[in-house]
Amino acid sequence: MNRIMGTTHVKRTTRTAVSALAVCGLVLGLAACSDDAVDAVDGAVGETYEVTYEVTGTSADEIQFHSGGGKAMEPEIETVESPALPWRKTVTLRGIMPPAVMPVALDAGAADLACTITYKGEVIEEAKAEELLTSGGCVAVSPVSG
Repeated sequence: MNRIMGTTHVKRTTRTAVSALAVCGLVLGLAACSDDAVDAVDGAVGETYEVTYEVTGTSADEIQFHSGGGKAMEPEIETVESPALPWRKTVTLRGIMPPAVMPVALDAGAADLACTITYKGEVIEEAKAEELLTSGGCVAVSPVSG
């Protein structure tokens, strides 16, 4: 009899724990949409990481990129006017801040424009020509976000 009650108790405890985890997951999923939740996650993932942006091609009028300042989902964007190509910049970002580089070219000579984002020697995002224009550049997920 004691054995049966013990098994029932374990099953009930397991069922309660699973239900609690499901509720917590739902709450966290809904909270993930708020700015406070994003800031909390970014603060918890205080890890920094380096990426290298590279833009190649014939010409670009400007290059915009996330430089590491600002908030996770509102990063500061630096701009380089009339950059010499190929252009390369290594920056330190933190937490869930996404690495991003956006070359802008207004003339038809930009057909060969391309961008890459490299993390620890591996290209984690790249875009070329037409794809670059439709995607708005190279934007990747933070490599330390999970």
